[in-house]
Amino acid sequence: MTVVNLSDRDPATLDVDAVVIGVHAEPLALAAGAESVGAAFKGGGLLTALTALGATGKAGEVVKLATFGAIGAPVLAAVGLGPVPQDGADVADETLRRAVGAAVRGLAGNGRVALALPAAVRPVAEGALLGAYRFTGYKTRDTDRRDPVKTVSIVADGASAKADRAELKRATVIAGAVTRARDWVNLAPNEKRPPVLAASFAEAATKAGLDVEVLDEKALRKGGYGGLLAVGLGSGEPPRFVRIAYTARGAKSRVALVGKGITFDTGGVSIKPAANMWEMKSDMAGAAAVVAAMTAVAALKPKVSVTAYLPIAENMPSGTSYRPGDVVTMFDGTKVEVLNTDAEGRMILADAIARACAEGTDYVVETSTLTGGQVVALGRRVAGLMGSPEFSERVQALGDRIGEPAWTMPLPDDVRKGMDSEVADLSQVSAGMDRAGHMLQGGIFLSNFVADDVPWAHIDIAGPAYHSGEPTGYWHKGGTGVPVRTLIELVEDIALNG
Repeated sequence: MTVVNLSDRDPATLDVDAVVIGVHAEPLALAAGAESVGAAFKGGGLLTALTALGATGKAGEVVKLATFGAIGAPVLAAVGLGPVPQDGADVADETLRRAVGAAVRGLAGNGRVALALPAAVRPVAEGALLGAYRFTGYKTRDTDRRDPVKTVSIVADGASAKADRAELKRATVIAGAVTRARDWVNLAPNEKRPPVLAASFAEAATKAGLDVEVLDEKALRKGGYGGLLAVGLGSGEPPRFVRIAYTARGAKSRVALVGKGITFDTGGVSIKPAANMWEMKSDMAGAAAVVAAMTAVAALKPKVSVTAYLPIAENMPSGTSYRPGDVVTMFDGTKVEVLNTDAEGRMILADAIARACAEGTDYVVETSTLTGGQVVALGRRVAGLMGSPEFSERVQALGDRIGEPAWTMPLPDDVRKGMDSEVADLSQVSAGMDRAGHMLQGGIFLSNFVADDVPWAHIDIAGPAYHSGEPTGYWHKGGTGVPVRTLIELVEDIALNG
C-alpha cells in the first residue's frame, strides 16, 4: 500500500519524482500551496506552459510537464480544482479528494510524489491512498503495468503539526478499510464462496481485536434463519452467518450494521440475462463494506457499541433451489411468499435485521446491492436511501459530507399494499410482479423486520458499489468501497451525539 507522510519543506526544493499542484479555472490560476513552485518558473512561465498544453483547471483534469530543472522534481503535474471558491471559502473536500486521486493514479510508475495543494490533510491523504489503489488480480503476465506511487508527501506548513498527524492517521485507517472492502469485492467468485468468504471476514475481524461468531448451516437451521437457508439451497456451498461485535466501555448507544453477502447472484430459478452477469461477483459489496468499517471502528475506538450481522449465501439454479411460489418462514416467524428468486438479497437481510432487533439495538443501518431499480432511478454514483425519515436524512447528510452521496426515497403506502400476499404474511416483491417502484419495494419489505421503535436506514448501493467504466477521481474499475466511509462517519457521529 502507498505510504503517505507530511513534509514542511518548500515543494520547489523537494527531491522527489513529481510535484502536484492545484490550478483553478476561469481564468486559469495557481491554487494555494503552489506559490513557490510558480515562482520558480520565471516571468509567469508556468501558467503560460500549462495554457499551451491545454490546461483549463476543470476539476479532476491532470496536465503533466517536464520542469527542466526549474524545481527539484523532474515532473510537475497540475490538477484542476475548478473555479476559485466564492467568498473566500476553502476548496471542497470532495473536490480535493477526487483531484488528488486522479493525479496520483496518473503518476503511477513514479516512486515519490509531493502534493503542494490547499491545506486539508484528511481528504488529500484519502484521495492519494484511494487513487493509488490497484487490485493485483490474477495476471501472470502484465508487461504494461506501472506500479502505484510508493510514497506521497503532503506539504503542510507545520503550524498545526499535531492536528495534521492525527488527520493523516485517521485517513490512513479509513482508506485502509475502503481498500479492504475493494479487495473483497474484486476477488473472483470462485475464491469467495460462502464458507471461504465467512472465514475471510472472521479472520480480518479477529485480527482487529473484534468478537466473532460464525454460524454454519446446522446452526442456521437450529436458529430458524429461513430466508438465508432458502436462498442457499441451490448452491453446492452452504450459507454462513457472521456476527462481529465491538463493545465500547461506557457506551450509551448501540448500532447494528447489516450487510448483504451474496457471493454470486445468478438470479436462481428466475435466472438473470447472461450479459454482464460476471459483475454479480460484487453482490457481496454490502457485507464487505460493513466488515471493513468494523475493522476501522476497532482502530478508531469510538465510544459506541457496534455489532455487524452478515448473512452470506450463493444464489444458484439447481434441482434443490428455492422456487417462485415457495413460502418461507423467516427468523422472526414471518411467512413470506417467494415470487422471484432473483430478489434474494431481501430474504437474507430480513433474517439478519430480525436478529439484530431481537438482540436489542438503538439503530439499524443496512447496506446492500439490492435492486437494479436504484441504478435506474439514481445512476451509478448516488445511493438510494430509505428508512426512518429523520435518521435517513442524518445518514444522507453524513454521506454527502465525506463524498458518498445518497438520496432519500419514500416508502409509499400504495407500493406497500402491492406486496400483500393471499397465502402468507407478505410477498417478497409486488404481488402483481409489477416493477414500478422496484427499489422502494426492497425498502418496504425490509421495513417489516425492523422493530417498531428502532430508527433504521437502508442504503441501496447497486450502482455505487461497483464501477465498470474507466477510472475516475479516486475510483478504479471494480469495487469502490462504498459506503465504508459513510458507515464510519455515522458510527462516530452517534458516539458523539447519540
